[in-house]
Amino acid sequence: MEPLSGIRILDLTWVMAGPRATQLLAFLGAECIKVESQLSPDLFRTDSASLGNKRGIYLAFSSMNAGKLSIQLNLTHPGGVGLFRQLVTISDVVVDNFTPGTMAKFGLGYDDLKVFNPSIIVASLSSHGASGPERDYKGYAVQFGPLSGMSELVGYSDGPPEEIRSGADIRTGVWTAFAILAALNYRQKTGKGQFIDISARECLTCQIGDSLMEFTMNGRVPTRMGNRDSFMAPHNCYPCKGNDSWLSVAVGNDEEWTAFCKAIGSPTWSCESKFASQDSRWQNQDELDKYIATWTVNQVSSEAMHILQGAGIAAVPSFSNKDLSQDPHCKERNLFEEIEDPRMGKHAILSPPWKLSGTPAVIVRPAPGLGEHTEHVLCKLLGISVDEIRILEQEKAIY
Repeated sequence: MEPLSGIRILDLTWVMAGPRATQLLAFLGAECIKVESQLSPDLFRTDSASLGNKRGIYLAFSSMNAGKLSIQLNLTHPGGVGLFRQLVTISDVVVDNFTPGTMAKFGLGYDDLKVFNPSIIVASLSSHGASGPERDYKGYAVQFGPLSGMSELVGYSDGPPEEIRSGADIRTGVWTAFAILAALNYRQKTGKGQFIDISARECLTCQIGDSLMEFTMNGRVPTRMGNRDSFMAPHNCYPCKGNDSWLSVAVGNDEEWTAFCKAIGSPTWSCESKFASQDSRWQNQDELDKYIATWTVNQVSSEAMHILQGAGIAAVPSFSNKDLSQDPHCKERNLFEEIEDPRMGKHAILSPPWKLSGTPAVIVRPAPGLGEHTEHVLCKLLGISVDEIRILEQEKAIY
């Protein structure tokens, strides 16, 4: 039996952060019902996502929503709200990533829903959280990084902060999934549901605690340093043979430095006194990086990786998506899984990011079409007849 078998989630999320959270729970066996309508479908079903082409847009949707069911409910219609409330009575979790207050406007806020199901867990994900003076500001992934402080740490020392974009959404989705798991664990022990208020920018801020403490304790403001490290040197990404081919290398101490020099043929420059200690290497790393690049530029990145890893040095190429799909280790680990989709045929998406020996995480179905499972869910779970569904469609409660 899968870990979350028997758990039902009503998923009102869209784009990336929310859908990634609920997808991770679906991988663990939760029944995840995506609630949409023609009035407000997931943006990754539409051209407005601006990912260049319809196939690219659908691949993004597929990668975030495989394993889910989809039903159409018009939450601006009293009939649609009524159906949703009925589903809440037999569900465990409700998740949304709307602007704070949106669900309450539909009559579906936490205080409303716990009347119908006192043990319901409601997770609401927003840019700035459900309280505070900025609660009503809309937010997108491109904003999460700067507002969290994380973007200040990403980029080169002589350049501007870099955008994190979709990485911010994915990180927030993981935090949201963890919070829901914690709430389910709490409910299992106490029988009590709860409201989870998740701020995307705060999720990212929590990942730079060392930088916050550097300022709090020492009065220093950490900033961008490219691929470099505060202590290790060499610690950078070096050019290799081929077009846009790179190798990341990290040498952590004097013993590793000795092994590194031997692995690359003990060049004359490696014996210079300015590179004799970890501190002196760090102080002279501009010159050191130039020397190392004269070796890497004549190496195929994958071959250089094996040479250095064989000597106990942390080294790995900068993989493209294509490189990852062909990498022997990733293949052995089944990093990508091919699924059959009726809308676009076979394509690969990321498989569940963990391996469980007793209760394997699985992708049970491809991403759903809009409203693909409306009849199945309403008939099976609520006992509504097909004739009643046709009437609700005419009234646009189901739309």
